[in-house]
Amino acid sequence: MKTFELKGAVRTDLGKKASKAERVADTVPCVLYGGAENVHFTATASDLRKLIYSPEVFVVDLTVDGKACKAIMKALQFQPVTDKVLHIDFLEVSDKKPVVVEIPVKLEGLAEGVKAGGKLALEMRKLKVKGLYTQIPENIVIDVTPLGLGKSVQVGAVAVENMEILNAKNAVVCQVKLTRAARGAAAAAASKK
Repeated sequence: MKTFELKGAVRTDLGKKASKAERVADTVPCVLYGGAENVHFTATASDLRKLIYSPEVFVVDLTVDGKACKAIMKALQFQPVTDKVLHIDFLEVSDKKPVVVEIPVKLEGLAEGVKAGGKLALEMRKLKVKGLYTQIPENIVIDVTPLGLGKSVQVGAVAVENMEILNAKNAVVCQVKLTRAARGAAAAAASKK
């Protein structure tokens, strides 16, 4: 996994009024869970931008008032109208305790069904996995070359080393859908026989 460096300042005032004042000052209230105690801190919105608006998953090298730790972003809250970030929860990670994160899915290859006129559809952009943060890959690569028309890849068929996939085993990750043109060609081929 890629790393992201973030510096924060400890918050002493907690509550709605203090959080609102932090947001007006263009900083985002954050909480770090999972350690000996919860740490309330703020980080600037501009520093968080590349962490939030990215499809990739990062391990955050977090420094709050001189204390360093490793964490992952666990939850985000957005303002419903303006889409401004309201709050972020971080989870402190260690190489002894597994964490649950969502990893992006990357498709590789040209499916046989696409060559025959079908359309490849990615149904699940991310898969939820559980494992040690040091062994979590940047993305899950699925080879779609053998997929024929109307065929799919389910979560149960995907294997990731040292990881446990938590999604339902029968959920469809990707599939080659039949298009009207492919159906017409199949029907025409069947009527000629």
